[in-house]
Amino acid sequence: MSAIISSPIFSVMISLIAFEIGCIIYKKTKFPLFNPIIIAIVLVIIIIKLLNISVDTYNKGGDLISFFLTPATVILAVPLYKKLQLLKKNLVPIIVGIAAGSLSGMCSIIILCHLFLVPKQLTLSMIPKSVTVPIAVDVSNQIGGISAITIVAIIVSGTIGIVVYPLVFKILKIEDPIAKGVALGTTANAVGTSKAIEMGEVEGAMSGLSIGLAGMFIVIFAPIVTKVFSAFIK
Repeated sequence: MSAIISSPIFSVMISLIAFEIGCIIYKKTKFPLFNPIIIAIVLVIIIIKLLNISVDTYNKGGDLISFFLTPATVILAVPLYKKLQLLKKNLVPIIVGIAAGSLSGMCSIIILCHLFLVPKQLTLSMIPKSVTVPIAVDVSNQIGGISAITIVAIIVSGTIGIVVYPLVFKILKIEDPIAKGVALGTTANAVGTSKAIEMGEVEGAMSGLSIGLAGMFIVIFAPIVTKVFSAFIK
């Protein structure tokens, strides 16, 4: 039994089963805080505690999942390809919106962390929170952050995004599907994109595009922004 538990395949299986349970619960309730990722995290923590599995042992399977995570993001290009003409027609405002959202997101994190006296390493960890996990973790490691904190920040920001954005859209009377998709993809990462896909095909396509471009902008500009605002990161 111990040999089975220590196997990387076991870690992968409990992760997949926990996520599937999360998907079922979310589909039944449609409650934003019951996001499949959050439920999966809670279930995995409970299981490894009950079975007395060390984090290092679990991570043997976690590393396998991480390996496939980056190429899996390529699937986001499928809905985008279907809406290619729409992208060409609105290319400039979409790129400007994504760039502005990415830069303002990084700058606001630095300023807010400075105001609330957040330690330097935690600040650096949260700067790339708005993009998908593989990109965010690489950027976090590059600028001196902690990848585990970055992943938590990604989940929290994405969950807050899918809870808050529908209300924001309603209050500000934003009905354009392109604007909704760009907003969710740029600031609420893959969690926001899952919500955008629920909203419609256009929203999902634009959100998938936004994740990719926002990731590119953050890879390029995160080191620059951290240097420019270095006085605020202490």
